[in-house]
Amino acid sequence: MNDDDRPLPERGVPSPSRRRLFGAAAAVTGSLAAWPTLTLAGAASAGANRLVLVILRGGLDGLGAAPAPGDADFAAARGPLGQYPTPPLRVDATFSLHPSLVELHAMVGQREAAIVHAVGLPYRERSHFDAQQVLESGGTRPYELSTGWLGRALAAIGSKGLALNTTVPLVLRGRADIDTWAPSVLPDPSADLVARLERMYAGDPALATALERARQLRADTPMSTQDSAPAAMAGNGPRQGAFVTLSHRAAEFLAQPNGPQAAVLEIGGWDTHANQANPNGPLAVGLRQLDLGLAALRSGLVAAGAWPRTAVVVVSEFGREVAVNGTLGTDHGTGGVAFVLGGAVQGGRVVADWPGLAKSQRYEGRDLRITTDLRAVLKGVLGDHLRIASRSLDTEVFPDSAKVRPLQLLRG
Repeated sequence: MNDDDRPLPERGVPSPSRRRLFGAAAAVTGSLAAWPTLTLAGAASAGANRLVLVILRGGLDGLGAAPAPGDADFAAARGPLGQYPTPPLRVDATFSLHPSLVELHAMVGQREAAIVHAVGLPYRERSHFDAQQVLESGGTRPYELSTGWLGRALAAIGSKGLALNTTVPLVLRGRADIDTWAPSVLPDPSADLVARLERMYAGDPALATALERARQLRADTPMSTQDSAPAAMAGNGPRQGAFVTLSHRAAEFLAQPNGPQAAVLEIGGWDTHANQANPNGPLAVGLRQLDLGLAALRSGLVAAGAWPRTAVVVVSEFGREVAVNGTLGTDHGTGGVAFVLGGAVQGGRVVADWPGLAKSQRYEGRDLRITTDLRAVLKGVLGDHLRIASRSLDTEVFPDSAKVRPLQLLRG
């Protein structure tokens, strides 16, 4: 086991000052906010490109999600983890996808999805906390930056973002006009309570604006969305299957003519230290949830005509060790996999400078070696898709990254 297996901290927790500012409105906003028609300052113009970032928290095993059975050392290196209840879904002579990723495999076949393998961060240690901070901040060392690369990118083009979450994750921090949306399990507030809050907030522009926005969002909420909210967010947080609901909502937000230009979703549960090869275990179940959510996102954006101008990037904070551990799982590693999909993506391929899986080819003799900097993936999408200038990408979005050249992943 690794030395960083404490429960993962809650992400995107506001500062104490922000908690004081918005705490009084939290219950009402949580009950009122749902399906919005966003016409706020900073909304994307009609026809603008859309970007979706999906963060897989916990460290996805890239070789589990996208195995390399064509590598001569794969079977020996992976042992029982290289055995699947049904054959992996072949992509090319070397690479396949996990059997649970049926919809993603179909998108690869339709040339709408690309697999970027042996990818990772400048950070090479094995802490969830530090790796996620680097992943979201866009820095090279933990806690050197306090804002997020996507927040800075949106600021550079004067656009807005949306977090499908109860709080703003670090990756979106850095500008004021970021909205959040999550299904609520709270009962609707009474008209009397809302009227009292209106009077209480009348002298505070920030709180008055937040309350009015929540009222507008609630007024535009379809009953189907209201009815599905408690089912998706039972207990203390999203339950299994919530990602599909959130993906539907993300598509609806992004499809609006003046909706957000970027959205962030996340799924936890990828810390697969045990029983990883179990067909009903955490990896297979998580990948099925991811697959269904990506399909829901695509379906909604296709129906709205927005899929051709959408790019979706799926990332995790690190990969996992190549070899199986003593509990038939994997421990924290470095190199992993990313998926880039969408109607704007030049898909149907695996992008990899493949390092090999022999023990001598692994990082520290343990991990899939990183040969592609994840920032190259992100810079390629931000530059080509959101039209962010190279200078801004090199100095502001990803500071001191001029040597990291963008990957060309989108259609010309």
